Amino acid sequence: MDIGGLQASLRRFAAERAWEPFHTPKNLAMALMVEAAELAELFQWLTPEQSEAAHLDPAYKQRIGEEVADVLLYLLQLADHCRIDLDHAVADKLARNAQKHPRPADTGTIDLADPA
Repeated sequence: MDIGGLQASLRRFAAERAWEPFHTPKNLAMALMVEAAELAELFQWLTPEQSEAAHLDPAYKQRIGEEVADVLLYLLQLADHCRIDLDHAVADKLARNAQKHPRPADTGTIDLADPA
């Protein structure tokens, strides 16, 4: 996936419609949350088992994909407007998560789920 290319396409799409004044970080963050809520709504009343199998229904999978795409597109626009280098931000966050949440073997604790 070409993130920079997608962001450029989204900038052009917005410019062709004169939407730039409305694409502020605040508005994009709010739109992102609305789309994330619409994605959550698809799973809201499903059991865990039903949610695991939801993608097996082609029409439901289509709806999930549309909402996932909406979330991603707003996230890309927000990162673009805030001049966030996504490659760097993701790599940094993964490194921070690894430090914050070390593997159980690295902590000196006993993993009760490990049968060894």
